Amino acid sequence: MMNMPEVKLGIVAVSRDCFPITLSESRRKAVAAAYKGELYECPTVVESELDMQKALKEVQEAGCNALVVYLGNFGPETAETLLVKYFDGPCMVVAAAEEHGDNLVQGRGDAYCGMLNASYNLQLRNLKAYIPEYPVGTPEEVAEMIEEFVPVARAVVGLKNLKIITFGPRPQDFMACNAPIKQLFNLGVEIEENSELDLFEAFHKHDGDERIPAVVADMEKELGDGNNKPTILPKLAQYELTLLDWIEAHKGSRKYVAIAGKCWPAFQTQFGFVPCYVNSRLTGRGIPVSCEVDIYGALSEFIGTMVSNDAVTLLDINNTVPADMYESEIKGKYNYTLKDTFMGFHCGNTTTGKLTSCSMKYQLIMARSLPEEVTQGTLEGDIVPGDITFFRLQSTADGKLRAYVANGEVLPVATRSFGGIGIFAIPEMGRFYRHELIEKGYPHHGAVAFGHYGKALFEVFKYIGVTPDEIGYNHPKGDRYPTENPFA
Repeated sequence: MMNMPEVKLGIVAVSRDCFPITLSESRRKAVAAAYKGELYECPTVVESELDMQKALKEVQEAGCNALVVYLGNFGPETAETLLVKYFDGPCMVVAAAEEHGDNLVQGRGDAYCGMLNASYNLQLRNLKAYIPEYPVGTPEEVAEMIEEFVPVARAVVGLKNLKIITFGPRPQDFMACNAPIKQLFNLGVEIEENSELDLFEAFHKHDGDERIPAVVADMEKELGDGNNKPTILPKLAQYELTLLDWIEAHKGSRKYVAIAGKCWPAFQTQFGFVPCYVNSRLTGRGIPVSCEVDIYGALSEFIGTMVSNDAVTLLDINNTVPADMYESEIKGKYNYTLKDTFMGFHCGNTTTGKLTSCSMKYQLIMARSLPEEVTQGTLEGDIVPGDITFFRLQSTADGKLRAYVANGEVLPVATRSFGGIGIFAIPEMGRFYRHELIEKGYPHHGAVAFGHYGKALFEVFKYIGVTPDEIGYNHPKGDRYPTENPFA
């Protein structure tokens, strides 16, 4: 995957000066030995603010962009939290468990106690840090915690270096995808808003681009037998080159980019195609492109890409599964009620690698009111079955950050429909739909990561400032939503 940061982790051990410094040092070495990935061991053990400055310089010179602050013993609460403050990147704070019952005099570290003081001091200084669900463990357990920190760190680093490029305002009757952009700046995300006319001009500057045949050949290879609209490929290739060149020319000081583009109502008649397939190709490479100028949809896709290290998609929470279809193909085979299921759909923006098979077609909905020849460019197919996470980060109309996360799956059941589409199942989806999605005013677009990433996404949302009570999830049966009627 391109368009994402490489996490370069460092670990700094800290030690209270009235505890043996060797205890923190030896425990840090044991953690580094247990961790399977790349991890820079900072040689300085932090006992004081001066040590903190020295350690900070060492991890900076080593190129670390994420940091593990490791309490090998009780730890110096001021110095360790100042390390979090001055390190320019996501930090995890974690503590050592005691090792042996016969070594609880000189070998006792009391990091279990020190973790409380560390968390208190982080809050005093208004500092954010990733703290695992149970942040005290053996070297092997701490190594596992570090592995769980990596996707969270990647998302946080990526957001600090992200620019979202948009083209055009939201289409008429799609105000649901509109939201205040102030929270983007609060997250450290830059945004560049452009006119469709700017994009149209750039597209025509690529007329006859000598790179077009090579991109067409790559598209033909990717589509294989699904290449049902070969005559439209040169225009799609020209559009892809237009977007890629725009990214390079406009990302400025930022390292990573996502795009929120407009795809109707004038796009088809002026460009002569729909952009769905190109959107799918860029998203498949790690450059999310959302439909209908859905800025927070693009942001959500980017976060999902960082967390999963894989392609994502953006779908409408679209339609119910017909009862007869549920009875014949789902009931008794999968442990879901009819209301747990729905169809997730978009016209053709899901990358080929996430479809069971694919074919290039025209956009059926648009072709109901436009000539078919200007609606070509969708990528149709059923979405691959397997685990998924449905999620979204959103700014409310009054500028609050809000998010939801739900683990589920795509069922291996043929949809018998059109577009990029799948039959999704999320436990207690009916209640989640009513008391989270409807009640809190979410738009119809949801991001989809391919795998269960709810735990990591929840931590990312907390880290970037969404309060836990504003992170919705699908409550299990018996766990009532605040708005749920207890007598229903």
